[in-house]
Amino acid sequence: MNATRHEEFREYVASRGTVLLRMAMQLTGDRAEAEDLLQAALAKTYLAWDRINHPAAVDGYVRRAMVNTQISWWRRRKLEIYPTDELPDQPVDDHTRRSELHDALGRALDRLPERQRLAVMLRYYEDMPETEIAEVLGVSVGTVKSTVSRAMAKLRDDAALGSQFPDLPSHPY
Repeated sequence: MNATRHEEFREYVASRGTVLLRMAMQLTGDRAEAEDLLQAALAKTYLAWDRINHPAAVDGYVRRAMVNTQISWWRRRKLEIYPTDELPDQPVDDHTRRSELHDALGRALDRLPERQRLAVMLRYYEDMPETEIAEVLGVSVGTVKSTVSRAMAKLRDDAALGSQFPDLPSHPY
């Protein structure tokens, strides 16, 4: 790989690393395992970097490498839990509230105007910097900042979110 392609790969990892780590977290459920999985997938991607012709295909390639690597790791893992006639009493985490919050937040996002919703999704879900969001939306960085700020204020003041989850903080900081 030449120096230019090496630098392209480095820039890709720097810009998309947090988004890819979030996907790895979804696959593994553990931060350390997610970091290992992402590292393995990026190593495979680095070796194939010269064969990936289109920049838009890189995310898909890395995601596919993560999924394939995770499946491979599952298959190699030894059976750590042995069947027994007695089931141990163990508390089970109830994720109902998190799921309800996720659904309510999705509905609150749907109530935002399209440009505000898109700006929030790009900023907080895709973890894009404001300069990239400005390029994508075709607006200035200042417009992105004010649009995200207004959207976040609307979400904080959303009556449905507040009434359904009264113990949520009014500000994320």
